[in-house]
Amino acid sequence: MLWVIVKGGPAMIPIILGSVLGLAIIIDKLWMLFKIRSDVHSFTNNVLMMVKNDKFEEALALCSKNSRYPIALTLKSGIEKRDLPSQEIERILERIGNSQVKNLEKHIGGLISIIGIEPLLGFLGTITGLIRAFMAWEKAGSQITVSALASGIYEAMITTAAGLMIAVPYYLVCNFIISKIKYISYELNDSSMQLVEVLSENKIKR
Repeated sequence: MLWVIVKGGPAMIPIILGSVLGLAIIIDKLWMLFKIRSDVHSFTNNVLMMVKNDKFEEALALCSKNSRYPIALTLKSGIEKRDLPSQEIERILERIGNSQVKNLEKHIGGLISIIGIEPLLGFLGTITGLIRAFMAWEKAGSQITVSALASGIYEAMITTAAGLMIAVPYYLVCNFIISKIKYISYELNDSSMQLVEVLSENKIKR
């Protein structure tokens, strides 16, 4: 592996650095998503049932117990502000939910940039490798040999392969992460609207 990196030339340095940074972001996001995995529907139904029966303290206790989940923090904020008008509660839930999604999306832009840059760095290495090969050819003239061209050709091929080998799997994982965050965002919005409806119904009953 070290031999391949050396043969890839200077362009391999930013390619490797980008891959390490991208991998760190991926691991962080996957671990974050792993920690907050839960049966959202069951949790939401339990909280809403407690709210419907005016068991607000029990509902808040359940949300506090599961505070690592974005949905729990969002519903807790809505329950705590239950005496406010429905529109105000809805705005609060939207703001809290957006904050939770924003936290999940942190550094995703950097990962997307790395995915886009890695192939470009590979192509840059291809160009510099071919330049080296042609310079060697020009210098040797009619005495050119395959070994004289090999260094530049190695650089051209290795950097292109490295850039694509990093970008392709990172792209797939990034799409998975984004799709999970979008789904969590949908769940937050849906659960928030259900809470607003239940709180409104409770006010009407009173």
